[in-house]
Amino acid sequence: MARWKLLVVAAIVALAPHAASAGKFNRVLSIGDKAPAFASLRNVDGKRHSLANYKRARLVVVAFICNHCPMAKQYEPRMIAFQKKYAAKGVQFVAISSSRFPADGFEQMQARAKKSGYRFPYLHDPTQKTGRAYGATHTPHFFVLDGKRRVAYMGAFDDNKDAAKVEEHSLREAVDALLKGKTPEVAETRQFGCEIEYETK
Repeated sequence: MARWKLLVVAAIVALAPHAASAGKFNRVLSIGDKAPAFASLRNVDGKRHSLANYKRARLVVVAFICNHCPMAKQYEPRMIAFQKKYAAKGVQFVAISSSRFPADGFEQMQARAKKSGYRFPYLHDPTQKTGRAYGATHTPHFFVLDGKRRVAYMGAFDDNKDAAKVEEHSLREAVDALLKGKTPEVAETRQFGCEIEYETK
């Protein structure tokens, strides 16, 4: 019996660090964690991008999106407008697709970026390694990385898929606070949209 109890205690201790690192709506990351440093993800222009490529940016906003998701499409104008406004303030916006759907293949991503006029990187994560590392669960799902590339905000872009009914601009307010050297009042919100289907290991 004593041996059994020791095994249980050992299992709890082993799991404790993982549990402590999970956010309210994220099973992998919590606010303040060092952002996973993705590397060599192919952009729609064919060039490879890593998080280190954006070292000069004051902040980095990572958005997990895809082509086929209606919700991601609905947020597309807002993302484009956000990038246009905040690029001049030193904020790097980068989108990543970890989707395995045929409609989200690399060539389809290229066509989407061209048609929609993306002015930000749209990176392909074919192994889904980056999506898993960030704990991304839906499209769209947003992460704001501060100057030290720690997670300062994660969750939804705002609180309503209908742009005319938005009351809480969570992502924008978090970025504005960080640019002023302040801590975001709301650092985590529940993401919503199409669920990312990860390959079963």
